[in-house]
Amino acid sequence: MENESSILELTKALIRRVSVTPEDAGCQELIGDMLRALGFTTEQFNAHGVHNLWAWRGLDPASSADIAPHLMFAGHTDVVPSGPPENWQSPPFEPTIRDGLLYGRGAADMKSSLAAMIYAVTAFVKENPDHLGTISFLITSDEEGEAIHGTRHVITQLARRGIKPDFCVVGEPSSSHHLGDVVRCGRRGSLNGLVTIKGVQGHVAYPEMVANPIHAAAPALDALAREIWDDGNAYYPPSSLQISNIQSGTGATNVVPDELKAWFNIRFNTEHSDAELRQRIEGIIHQHTVDVTFEWQLSGPPFLTETGALTQAVLEAIRQETSLDAELSTSGGTSDGRFISPWDGSGQAEVEVVELGPVNATIHKVDECVRVDDLEPLARIYRNIAERLLLT
Repeated sequence: MENESSILELTKALIRRVSVTPEDAGCQELIGDMLRALGFTTEQFNAHGVHNLWAWRGLDPASSADIAPHLMFAGHTDVVPSGPPENWQSPPFEPTIRDGLLYGRGAADMKSSLAAMIYAVTAFVKENPDHLGTISFLITSDEEGEAIHGTRHVITQLARRGIKPDFCVVGEPSSSHHLGDVVRCGRRGSLNGLVTIKGVQGHVAYPEMVANPIHAAAPALDALAREIWDDGNAYYPPSSLQISNIQSGTGATNVVPDELKAWFNIRFNTEHSDAELRQRIEGIIHQHTVDVTFEWQLSGPPFLTETGALTQAVLEAIRQETSLDAELSTSGGTSDGRFISPWDGSGQAEVEVVELGPVNATIHKVDECVRVDDLEPLARIYRNIAERLLLT
């Protein structure tokens, strides 16, 4: 691939930009300049301090639906905070190579993927300037944050124009041990809940005059923790609920508090809808206490890309580059794929989506890093995917 060493230089340039959510710090300007030089039309859909770059090349995606394939590459320029810099072996926003690894916040999640995508498309377009269909990029600075004004916002705008890709490759770090050993073909849904159990405050010496919400909450939360939600299915592991935070008490040992708050999250598969889970969880809590309120926030429903043109192209491209037979997996956390797959928000799969990127062992950690020797192969895999989808 031409200018392969430039993949490393672009990755370094992106790492140097301190783009902690929702900041972009000039990453998309740099990427946009490179895409415009390749003949891409670019547009910013910025909202509420979030930067969103949309770029496309080839057939107008607003007028070519159902005529020719539309392949979208998606990713994010924002990163999680580095934490205290002194805990890192080298400054988190100064890319440093040691023992064949490139260190820096965002090295794996996911600035190396963005660089590989850019150079994959650069090589593809130079070799195939009159390729079929459409190539596009959707890049946000709000994936690691609330994810309200990022990818979801852009999709709403594009859908109004009648734009919808057929295929999407998200550059999330999907690999476990070796580049390309795991590809995410879906993700579990994520439902956050807050339950507030009310009591009556008073002195601990007068139990007949108080109602202790901690006592009421204990069996209810224990029942939630013990509940078996399902056995999983052919694509997903069993759904899992975790209680993540509990808050109660006045700080004094002789006062019964007047309320308890408990936060929890359930990662769920396609055996359930979020409405069904809310009803089931509320029913379990109500078996133990009645003076209770609930607040809910759905981060995203589960999505699944079944075996088809995209997964076949991805698996064959990985096999050609690495000789590995990649595993199709739905494990892990959430990603913006949860917004891209349904596209119009219907909850039904509309776009074939996979996540493919470098090894994820150090993401969100101190001394985050990526293997330098994985950058060029990753770009070649991305290019191979484009060739299989847009040249046949």
